[in-house]
Amino acid sequence: MLGLLIKPLHHVHPRATDFIQLMRLDRPIGTYLLLWPTLWALWLAAEGVPDWHLLAVFVFGVILMRAAGCVINDFADRHIDGHVSRTRSRPLATGKIQPREALILFVILLVASASLLLFTNWLTALLSLGGVFLATLYPFCKRFTFYPQIVLGAAFSWAIPMAFAAQSNTLPVTLWLIYIANLLWTVAYDTEYAMCDREDDLKIGVKSTAIIFGEADRAIIGLLQGLTLICLLLIGARFDLGLYFHLGLVAMAVSFGWQHWLLREREPQACLQAFLFNHWSGLVVFIGIVLDHAL
Repeated sequence: MLGLLIKPLHHVHPRATDFIQLMRLDRPIGTYLLLWPTLWALWLAAEGVPDWHLLAVFVFGVILMRAAGCVINDFADRHIDGHVSRTRSRPLATGKIQPREALILFVILLVASASLLLFTNWLTALLSLGGVFLATLYPFCKRFTFYPQIVLGAAFSWAIPMAFAAQSNTLPVTLWLIYIANLLWTVAYDTEYAMCDREDDLKIGVKSTAIIFGEADRAIIGLLQGLTLICLLLIGARFDLGLYFHLGLVAMAVSFGWQHWLLREREPQACLQAFLFNHWSGLVVFIGIVLDHAL
């Protein structure tokens, strides 16, 4: 849907396509994966009736911060992406966009995101500093650790405490269970993503969980997904969620099973399809939360 909305921009300026690709606005999967857990938290914090202005703030905030994360990621990887078959056509790798231009765009996106905080409170604004730090740190982690996916999970989950802070101006202990669930899920699906590039990453020395897990990759992904479901079951009990939420968890479990079928041969394109399917895994849980509160 987001990709369809930005297609007309291709005709605005000859370089518009390059900047759209740099921000991944033409590939919104990352936006969805960041959005669904954020909305889980917002709905749970608001007991099913979030403030509509906060809903708008977090939807636009997710879009802007995901775009900013993609820009700083490609800036960090500008000397690496050209050696990876899946990423060698990215605008910074090909020189269509200069590093200085990318940094300027990154700052603009951060300022735009910060402007949304004017519609929240001081606690949310304070927490946002942690989100910016994690989003900026993540792209550089793959040079120093085999576990950059954990940092990505921390970054992708940071909107969860922010949603509670914005909606209720508190940080209840139970929110961290949602945070842990999403962190585990993120490590699982980003390991699937890293499996697409494992051969190229080994050649150029880039680190990832897909490399350190080796032949145990599928088993560990399954373990992480199982722990995600257990955490979500605990969340259901703590927030007194009912039938529709648990049906959503069943649908998520089925989606995980489908991903493992795709991963069976570890073929890069199939690994990518497994990763992309996580959009539906998060969506069905969100639908369950919404229906539980509405009905």
